[in-house]
Amino acid sequence: MKKPIIGVTPLYDEEKESIWMLPGYMDVLTACNALPVILPFDSSCTDEISSLCDGFLFTGGHDVDPAMYNEKAMPYCGVPNNEKDNLEKALLLKAYNADIPVFGICRGIQLINAVLGGTLYQHIPEQMKTDLEHKMTPPYDRVQHNVRILKNTPLYHTVKKDNIGVNSYHHQGIKKLSDKVKPMAYADDGLIEAIYCPDKKFIQAVQWHPELSWRTDSDQLHIIQTFVDACR
Repeated sequence: MKKPIIGVTPLYDEEKESIWMLPGYMDVLTACNALPVILPFDSSCTDEISSLCDGFLFTGGHDVDPAMYNEKAMPYCGVPNNEKDNLEKALLLKAYNADIPVFGICRGIQLINAVLGGTLYQHIPEQMKTDLEHKMTPPYDRVQHNVRILKNTPLYHTVKKDNIGVNSYHHQGIKKLSDKVKPMAYADDGLIEAIYCPDKKFIQAVQWHPELSWRTDSDQLHIIQTFVDACR
């Protein structure tokens, strides 16, 4: 069976002025029998990229520019990366209209929600009442908190559980949910931890990092495998 080609959006290192990639994103896709390809920062060639790729993985990284959801940046919001924002926005809109599978991780869930009309907490500790620590310390392949999975959602059908433990490394999150997506999971403090587009073949995203815990947690591997299978 032909391996699906998954376009992986790159990370950016300002100090070295270079694109880069954490190996976990590539390794888990390879383990699921996909061919991951790191994409260029060029939002003008989405037609060519879309003709090459069978699906897209939106990675973590820089804070999404608040201008994307019509807000001004607060002091604790990180400096955005316009190239990453522009590439992922263009790819998401292309994928949304062409029904190409997309999976978002951490920043990926935030980007998808923002592009489709939602908003974000720019800094959870300042904007949300919570006793839950969402930004853990290493090692990252362990459980930081649990999430409650909603029944009759794609995530529930994938893991077949009401609750799973996840890692967590973020300071932003979904505030106002886009009307084009629905929630699949919540943290105990009410933060949305997973979403999907009900009218699309496969647009899903999670707030945690399966690429860091798939080797020790079969649920996380199964989540990525489900995405890869949708790209075939």
